[in-house]
Order: sequence, then structure tokens, then C-alpha cells
Amino acid sequence: MHIANACITLEYWLSHFKSANSVVIPKPNKTSYNTPSFFQPIVLLNTTGKLIEKVVSNRLQFHMTANGFLNPNQLGGVKQRSTTDAGVYLTHIICAGWLRQCHTSVIAFDIAQFFPSLNHEFLFICLKKAGLNTNVVGFFNSYHSNCFTTYTWNNFSSLTFNTNISIGQGSALSPILSAIYLAPVIKIFKKRLKRLKENIPTDILSFVDNGLLISQEKSYSLSSSFLLCSYNIISKILIDAGLVMEHSKTELFHFTRARHPPNPSIDLTSVGGPVISPKPIWRYLGFYFDCKLNFNYHTHFYATKCLSTLSAMKMLGNSSRGLLPIQKRLLYRTCILPIALYEFQLWFFKGTPIVKNITELKKMQRRAALWITGAFRTSPSEGIKAIAGLIPIALHLRKLNGRHHLRYISIPPSHTINSLLDSQHAKNQTPHKTATSKLTMKQQANLKSPIKDVNEQLNSVRNCFNPLHPLFTPGSRIVNHFSSRISFHSPSSSSDEDLYQHLQSLNLAFRSSQVNHNSAAVIADGGVKKSHVATAAAHI
Repeated sequence: MHIANACITLEYWLSHFKSANSVVIPKPNKTSYNTPSFFQPIVLLNTTGKLIEKVVSNRLQFHMTANGFLNPNQLGGVKQRSTTDAGVYLTHIICAGWLRQCHTSVIAFDIAQFFPSLNHEFLFICLKKAGLNTNVVGFFNSYHSNCFTTYTWNNFSSLTFNTNISIGQGSALSPILSAIYLAPVIKIFKKRLKRLKENIPTDILSFVDNGLLISQEKSYSLSSSFLLCSYNIISKILIDAGLVMEHSKTELFHFTRARHPPNPSIDLTSVGGPVISPKPIWRYLGFYFDCKLNFNYHTHFYATKCLSTLSAMKMLGNSSRGLLPIQKRLLYRTCILPIALYEFQLWFFKGTPIVKNITELKKMQRRAALWITGAFRTSPSEGIKAIAGLIPIALHLRKLNGRHHLRYISIPPSHTINSLLDSQHAKNQTPHKTATSKLTMKQQANLKSPIKDVNEQLNSVRNCFNPLHPLFTPGSRIVNHFSSRISFHSPSSSSDEDLYQHLQSLNLAFRSSQVNHNSAAVIADGGVKKSHVATAAAHI
């Protein structure tokens, strides 16, 4: 931390940290390797420099979120914003639009060579506009100058090359710097839409180098024209910022509950793109959307992926040799179950049909229980799951979903999810046109959306805190100022022997603090009561 403070104060980044080694690795399953895009360079940086970058990145993330420079719809490269937020945001907009007899059309676009194309001069202008002092801007000027790298291919190492362009994709600073770079782009896009003679209510989402244009209308021709106009505007703005769209990756999709939707195409030849037609399934940020938001294909895809992983793990052990059952269970909980439940929040909410998705996950977990216990295939499902120590999948989803809902009580005021919540939870953010507070009483009663469940959960929360309070500023906390004078004593495990040793060490620490008048002992404990209310207590 002190090294990071010195680097920012002196506006200097050590030359030793600017040296990199780029290892060129060919991408698998390519027919030929005649073009550079078929290779993946992995940049190896100095470890100490990466730790300092992490410190600077945490501070930059905090300040950019606190001062509101970043756009709320930027959901990539920023802390407390994730792919889940993007999926929940889109799912709610679609469900709320159906209540108004509107379909939702989206255009997903990709920025070609995003990180290598970021212009340093434009970035420095964005840093100044973000309200950062001259020391920080001077530090990044030194950070991006006089950089060099060598390229390694098998046993061959090239000469040194200058890399004073772009932003390192593997750096801890690259996510927040790219978000700062795109913030004025989105702001200019919204301003240009307002200046048009005709009102074009197109929404935009950004996730690092992926963008999404959202239009919600009753007419397909109207939404297509709005999307085409918006696509043309954002394309020109990106060109002015030194970025180029990769038109070949642009995708179109329509969300509707009609039995026989028309699914019209959009001609992008006027803006340099192709004629794009919607596919039956649309993949975005790892989600697999269908036009009716059933997510049956999404669940089937990840359940099948987990079954393949389980089949491969059989070589690690069986009922007579190899891994122990407790080790197999650990592998399943850490390596397989998170894949199967990827973004389940998009389809696991009240009022939606989930039987088919739950059945897919139950079959997958039964196969896992058979592998863990080594039982016969004809064994009863509930019995072997209980022996394997696996919670029923429906109860597990309910538990994780409740934790996910509580997360939104601590998101910053600039988070885009706040614009969809009820007025008492919106944290003074301007409500979206599909926000629950904008719906009529009848529409709120008929709404089936993950945001509706979030509102109900937040109503039961008694206390909340501001995550952007000045006391939480990285580098300004008590632990940062007096790190050498604070010690923590926490149990390493829950076994009886470890708990006994932990109690002995606590007794010694408490006695020493009583003898020394310049020390204080803080005792804290937390738990969950039977009423499912989380409590915490502390004593000094």
C-alpha cells in the first residue's frame, strides 16, 4: 500500500514493472493457423507490480462508483456489477413489457480488438473528466509509457518490442480503465437520442466489449427502425472514440409470447453490417435465451455439461479405490454444482414454470450421488442423496436465491437495478419505465419477474448501510493505518481439536490484553436464529 501511495504521489511507475513476456499459444480446434487471430498471447507480468496494480484498482473502483462518473448501465469491469445483474435487468424488462402487450427486440454487438484499440490520449481525457487529481493522471501517463515486451513461442524468444499502445488485458487495472473509457461513449449516445426530432426510447447495456441495444414496442417495424437508428449512432460514436464494431458478430433477437412470431430481420448494410436474422436460441454472456424465457435449453445445456464432467471424474475413483466419498462430494460442490446453477436467478422466481428445469437438475444430482456413494443405479434417489450429504436441489436454489436477493440491499445508489425497484428501495435513482413503481396495481399483481421477488425480500430487511461511506474508502480504514498493531484470531476449522486449541489461544490473547493497559480486546460473534434473522454481536 505504501509503494502504491509513493507511485501515485511521484507520478511514476517503475520500469521493472513495465517489462512483460508474451507467450503465444495457438487456439485449439482450428483448421489452419494462417491468421494472428487464431493465436492467444498470454502476458506474464511482475508479481509485485500486479499486487500494486490491484491496490490502485480497488481505490479507483471505489472513487468511480462513489462520484457517479460511470453509467448505471455499465455492468462489466465494475465491482458489485455482474452478468447476473445484466440477465436480471433484461429479464425484468421483457416480463414487464409483456404486461403492456409489447414485445422486446435486442441487438447485441461486439467491439473488435477492444483492449488493444483503447487510445491513451482519450483515456487521459476521461480520467480528468472523472474528477481525479493530477497525480493520478500523471501516474497513468507514466504507467502507459515506455512499456516493452518479448514474444515467446516454444523455445524461441524474440527481441524487445515497444507496447506503448492499448491497455493490458490481463492487468488488474484494465477492467476499470475500460469502463472509464466507455462511460462518455454511453453518455454521448443517450444525449444524441434525446436531440432527435422523433423520440427513440432505446435502452443500452454495456458489459466490457459487449453492448446491447434494447427496444420495446408493439410494432416490429417500429422497434426495428429504432434499433437500426440506434445502431448507426453508437457505431459512429465508437469510431470517434477509436473503436470499431465487429459487424459479423452482431446478433438480433425478439422476445414475444406469440405462438407464431414473425421474427423479422434487420438490414444493417447501410451502416456497414450484414442482414441479421434472429435464431431460435440466443446466447448472451453465457445465458441461453429463448423467445418465451423458458430457459429450458439453458438448463439442459449446463446440466448436460455437468454430466459430461461427472463421467470424466469417474477415473478419479470408485467404490473400492481412489478418492474418498467426502472428497468426491467436495469436488461436486465446488466444480460441478456452480456450473449447473449458472445464472439460475433468471428463471427461479415465483409464478414461473420451473418443473422441467428442476427435473433436469435432479437427474444430474442423482448421477452425482451415485458416483459419490458408489451405490447401484436402482438405489432410491432421496436415500443416496441423503447419504451423500446433498441438499435437495430445490431447497438449495431457494437458499442461494434468498442470499442473492439480500445482496441488492448493499449495492451502490448508481446501480442500474435500483431503477427497477420500488421507490423505497430505489435509493433516489430515476425509475425506469418498466420499474415496479411505474406499473399499475393490476400489472404489479400479474407481474412475474425476479425483481418482484427482490422487492418482497428487501421489505423484510430491517437495517442497511452505505457501502460508499468515506470510512470504507480503501487505504483509509483503521486496519490500513494501524496494521502492525491489530491482530486477528479466528478458528481455522470446526473440528473439536482445532476449536480447543483456538480457545487456548484466545485465553492467552485475552489475558495479555488485560495486563497491557494500551491494548483492547474486541470479541465478535454472528449467527442465524430460528426466525431466519441474521444477528451479530460485539463486545470490547
